[in-house]
Amino acid sequence: MRGTSIASSPSTSHRTVAERRPSVVGGAMIIGGTIVGAGMFSLPVMMSGLWFQGSLAVLVLSWFCTLHSGLMILEANLNYRPGASFSTITRDLIGRRWSLFNGATLVFVLYILTYAYISASGSVIRHTAHNLGLEISSRNGGLVFALAVALVVWLSTAAVSRITTLVFGAKILAFFLTFGGLLGHVQPQVLLDRGNPQPDYLPYLFMTLPFCLTSFGFHGNVPSLMKHYGKDPQRIRNCLLIGTLIALVLYTVWMLCTMGTLPRDQFKDIARQGGTIDVLISALGSMLNSARVDLLLTLFSNFAVACSFLGVTLGLFDYIADSLGFDDSPRGRLKSALVTFAPPIGCALIWPEGFILAIGFAGLAATVWAVITPALLAHASRKRFASPLYRVWGGTPMIVLVLLFGLANALAHLLYSFDLLPVWR
Repeated sequence: MRGTSIASSPSTSHRTVAERRPSVVGGAMIIGGTIVGAGMFSLPVMMSGLWFQGSLAVLVLSWFCTLHSGLMILEANLNYRPGASFSTITRDLIGRRWSLFNGATLVFVLYILTYAYISASGSVIRHTAHNLGLEISSRNGGLVFALAVALVVWLSTAAVSRITTLVFGAKILAFFLTFGGLLGHVQPQVLLDRGNPQPDYLPYLFMTLPFCLTSFGFHGNVPSLMKHYGKDPQRIRNCLLIGTLIALVLYTVWMLCTMGTLPRDQFKDIARQGGTIDVLISALGSMLNSARVDLLLTLFSNFAVACSFLGVTLGLFDYIADSLGFDDSPRGRLKSALVTFAPPIGCALIWPEGFILAIGFAGLAATVWAVITPALLAHASRKRFASPLYRVWGGTPMIVLVLLFGLANALAHLLYSFDLLPVWR
């Protein structure tokens, strides 16, 4: 009996360790929650010139390229210690100068997105409070929301995972309740733009690329996932695949509902009013004349902002901790939280309505660290490490495809910034 007991102990211990391994669902929720946030509300506004069919094609292309650039980060990251960030990996594989440049673009994007989500949360909370008969300014709403997110991120990555899973689940429920109602109002003639005898879509194709790229931004979370899961490439790969696929499906349904309900010309007025979340929700609510749909859209927007806010700030938090050498103690995490949240909160208090503008500025910098740098990392990693733990399929052609996608995005953003691309306004 004793021999049997001793012999069975390793197996029992192995099962216990396996049972305690973090769930793929939690990681997928972090990725999906980071992607599907307030940024999705800007998509139909910024892509209304291209309209539904063209927008869907660009979204699929952007999903494919950003997923594989994320996997390239994972491939390179697996050759380093868990917790090593872009700064460590890029400096070692590509060089100090590119590391500084890449780090500047990464911090810029994550700070811009954090500011954008504070701005968006203020807009959403103001709209929600107004529906409840209360009045609260965008500044105060964004400040309260930012402090709540900062508390969760300060606690731990596991806390972010648990809260994100809960909020993302509630968001999915609100999504299907909301869009179950909206799908019933989709009109084929509106979706296919049949009221326009001579539709002109192609001129607006190029300008949509940076917004789609920003809308699939999860890359700052790849080092965080490896810190959470350890060197387990298949589990992390599954997190990225499932999380990004969820985002692609939700984006498709969102575009279908909005572009099948609101005529193409109406998006010009929405854009002129700033294109913020509350403006779009108000336009949908007035078009459908449904208090229930307006309420569900408001709930969904609150969950969407919360999920994306948590994911983006977690990536920025871990990058800052690694770059500045802050440890994982409560005091060290407090330092990381202050550096993470203080600058964007300050900007949001000064400029509370900068959501669409901030999302647009993030596009060019995101092209560098979310697409171009991952491709360069994969190339350099394969030259240095003969037997990597994981390798993205497609070989050199896949690296070239991701690089070309990044360069096209950079060119599109520069042309858009200098008003050299047509805008549906």
